[in-house]
Parts: sequence; structure tokens; C-alpha cells
Amino acid sequence: MQRTLNVVRLQLINKNTFIWVPLIVLAASVAVSVLIYAMIPVDTPKYGGGGQAPLWIFFAIGLSAMNFTFPFSQAISITRREFFLGTMLTATLASALMGVLFLIGGGIEKLTNGYGVNGWVFYLPWVWEAGPAGAFVTFFTLAQFFFVVGFASANIYKRWGAVVVTVVSVGIALVLVGLMYLVGRLELWDEVGAAIATLGAAGLALWGLVLVAVMMAISYRVLRRTTP
Repeated sequence: MQRTLNVVRLQLINKNTFIWVPLIVLAASVAVSVLIYAMIPVDTPKYGGGGQAPLWIFFAIGLSAMNFTFPFSQAISITRREFFLGTMLTATLASALMGVLFLIGGGIEKLTNGYGVNGWVFYLPWVWEAGPAGAFVTFFTLAQFFFVVGFASANIYKRWGAVVVTVVSVGIALVLVGLMYLVGRLELWDEVGAAIATLGAAGLALWGLVLVAVMMAISYRVLRRTTP
């Protein structure tokens, strides 16, 4: 366990990657969103996707955690298992921090009626309908998901190269398009929409955690044979 915690410290040596860059992007996205909301001359609630910006940063964080830190970890005799567990623990802590910040942002928006311009970045009704706990799970899952996707992509790149990364990406895209075609062909969009509405953001996030766990397991299997 101590060696796993050492990997967490190793990942956090450069605090810019896991902490400051996401915070700067978060602050900038909120500022830009509020300025845009203030320029819209309507009194109805204004919603935007600016809050997604720092979550996408976690994809780049996952890439860098694998590409930059993994070779160094092997040079100082950290096992692949310790590196994987420590890196995923770091990602979990960072994702939890992001979830807490989104809750704080939502609370500020409620207190200020959308920063005084009825503009909402964090407090999105569909996300918050299950309460603060549901919102936290949603934001946490999104951050964790993007990190694991970035980590897995870098892992595949190191193991097999750019061609395999491209083939896997295209294959996933084709599968998703195929599923949408099948749903449309069978005229099941109403049922799919009803299922999504029933699950809500929190329910989808919980299923997202299952997907994250599957991707983690696959990434670990690939990592066991990846060379620095």
C-alpha cells in the first residue's frame, strides 16, 4: 500500500497536470459562460455546456499519466500493478475533487440566481434532479470516464502503436453508429428515451461507473505487457 501511495505522490509531483490546469480551465469556462449569459437579452433561464470543459481535460491528464509517468516509474522499480493502482487512485481523488467543486458551483448559482443573470453552468436541472449526491456521482463519473479513456488510449498506443489506436477508435465509432441504426430500424427510440428518462443522470452515471470498471480491467491487462 505504501508503494501505491508513492505512485500517487509521483503523479502529483507536477501539480499543474492534475490540479492547476483543470482549475484554471474551470474558472475560465465559468467566466466566459457568465459573460455570454449577460449578453443574452432574455429573462428565461440560460443553460450552457461550459462546465464540461474541465472534464474533457481529464482525457489529456489520462494520456500524460501514462505517456510521461509510466516510463519513469519503471526506471525506479515500481511494478506495473503498483503503478496502475496508484494512478487510478490519483484519478479517483482528482475526480472526487472536481465533483465537489461542481457541487460548490451549483450552490453558488442557487444563492446568486445564476450569477445575477439567470445563467447556469453547474446547476443543470436534469443533473440535479436526484439531489446533490446524484449530481456528485454524475460529475465524478464523467471525470473518471474521460481519464480512463485517455489512459487506455495511451496504453494501447504504447503497446501496439498508432495504427491500432486508430483501428480501435474507428471500430468503436462503427459499433455506436451500428447500434443507433439498429435502434432506428426497430423503431425503439421512444423506448430508449423513456429508459434514459427513468434512469436519470444519476442512474446513467452509475452504469457509467460499470463501464469505467470494465475499461480499467482491460487497461490493466494491456499494461502488464506494455514496455516503457
